[in-house]
Amino acid sequence: MPLRQGKIPRGSERVSILDAYGPGRFGLSFELFPPKTAESEAALWRNLAELAQFEPSLVTCTYGAGGSTRGKTLDILAGVRARHPAVPVASHLTCVGSTVGEIRDYLREAAARGVGAIVALRGDPPQGQETFTAVAGGLRYAAELVALVKSEFPQFGILVAGYPETHQEAASPQADLENLARKCAAGGDVVVTQLFYDNDDFFRFRDRCAAVGIDAPIVPGVMPVTNYQQVRRIASLCKARLPEAFTRAFEAAGDDEAAQFEAGVEFAGRQVQGLIEGGVPGIHFYVLNKSLATVRVLEQVGMRR
Repeated sequence: MPLRQGKIPRGSERVSILDAYGPGRFGLSFELFPPKTAESEAALWRNLAELAQFEPSLVTCTYGAGGSTRGKTLDILAGVRARHPAVPVASHLTCVGSTVGEIRDYLREAAARGVGAIVALRGDPPQGQETFTAVAGGLRYAAELVALVKSEFPQFGILVAGYPETHQEAASPQADLENLARKCAAGGDVVVTQLFYDNDDFFRFRDRCAAVGIDAPIVPGVMPVTNYQQVRRIASLCKARLPEAFTRAFEAAGDDEAAQFEAGVEFAGRQVQGLIEGGVPGIHFYVLNKSLATVRVLEQVGMRR
């Protein structure tokens, strides 16, 4: 049966991101980041045009460490809306380096520029720091940010992050799960996961969420990896567990870049197919401002432009 993409209504005062994940619907979302050059921005718009043909439920945009590209994030989201007015957009927002007043100012500007949802995150410690420390007058936890958005800017839908393999700073898997429950209780509408490469990790995580009463849609985050260098980077930075079949496929490709690309697309397609068969409410693709690999994966699982 073909999947029916869930649509978030436009033009209403209250955006319900949950509409993308209702019964019989499938929420498809893509994550972008602000490009640094005019050339890379032009490439982003070309790639987004390809992705937009799959009628995504949402496009999100990150920003640089410590909020360094917040203004550019809103510019990119405004560009998405101008080029693809039927596609709702969401801005990432973290607690890093910002007072509550500055967070409020950003949320007001985001609302004025047509942003419909917020991806609410604590954020990683700034480069060179091992632990997160809130600025004076700032927030310490993502749950506090969620509560602020929910109470003062109720027009926004709220997405929060989940970690199938446990957040690196969590004291334990149970503590990490309890933190996620707090974020959902504070107003998180949808959980989007960190990337992972073994679906069993996701399904165990989903079961554990249900066991503690988290009833928000749990949307897996997927990033197709298309070269062995990315594999090594993921292993060192994201701490995602890499199945033997995953690394073996890249090793078999050797130094052949085209073969590495095909191996990555094939693995990601099988991963996404398995997630769909497992009843996920949608997929969030970390597309890295590119389109080819994600388009190939979507076509591989039977989605049509």
